[in-house]
Amino acid sequence: MFPIRDTVPSRHLPIVTWSLIAVNLVVFLYQLALPEQAQQQLILVYGIVPARFTHPAWASSVGFPPESLWPFVTSQFLHGGFFHILANMWTLWIFGDNVEDRMGPLRYLAFYLLCGVAAGVLLWMSSPDSQVPTIGASGAIAGVLGAYLRFYPRARIVTLVPIFIIPFFFELPAYFFLGFWFLSQLFNGTLSVGGAAATGVAWWAHVGGFLAGLAICPLFLRHGRTGPPRRHFILPDVPSRAERHDPWL
Repeated sequence: MFPIRDTVPSRHLPIVTWSLIAVNLVVFLYQLALPEQAQQQLILVYGIVPARFTHPAWASSVGFPPESLWPFVTSQFLHGGFFHILANMWTLWIFGDNVEDRMGPLRYLAFYLLCGVAAGVLLWMSSPDSQVPTIGASGAIAGVLGAYLRFYPRARIVTLVPIFIIPFFFELPAYFFLGFWFLSQLFNGTLSVGGAAATGVAWWAHVGGFLAGLAICPLFLRHGRTGPPRRHFILPDVPSRAERHDPWL
C-alpha cells in the first residue's frame, strides 16, 4: 500500500515539515557529490552502528570518535538511495503538515527529532552487536505516523494498492492504513533474525519511532491557536468536533 494523500486540510504553513524535507534533500545531494569512499566513511561515522555503543573498546580501536551520541541524530538526515529518500520525504509531506498543525513548529521539531532518537535506541537494542550502519529518516517519520494516528484516527488516506500489477485506489481510514503499516513492521521485525543487517530494512527503528510518537505526542500539543484551513476542499468524511479542534501520527 502506498499513500497518495490525506483528506485533512492544514491550517498553517508547515514550515518545519518543508524545512526538514529541504535539509534531507540538501544532505542527500551532498552525499552524492562525494567520492564513493567518502560516502561510505560519512555513513559509517554519522550513521548508527550498534556495536559502536555496545563495545566502546572495539569502536575506539577501529577509529570511531570516542563517546559520541550524535549518530542518533545525524543518522536521521542520511539516506541510502533515491527510492529511500523519496519514499521517506513523500510520507513526511503527506502526514507531517497536520501533526505540525497540532503542535506548532518548535514543538513539532523537538518531537520529530526525539522520535528519531527513540527509533535509533530500539534499533540498537534489537541488534546490539551489529557492525552495519543504519541511516534514514524513517524512524522519525514513523513517530509522525504514530501522532497522526492518535490525532486523526478517522481521517481518510487515498491509497494506491497494486493488484497483479494493476493500480487500484482506495480511500482508507487512517486507523486502518496506519494500523496495518505498524503491524507489518512489527511482523517483519520479529521475523528478521538478523535485524536490519539481514533484511536491509530497519524494522525495529520503525516500530520504536511509531510507539514513541503514539505515546508522547500529547505532551507536544499546542494550545490556544486556531485558524482557517489553508486548503479548501470537501472532505469525504467529516471529522468529529474534537478532531477538528486545533490544537488537538
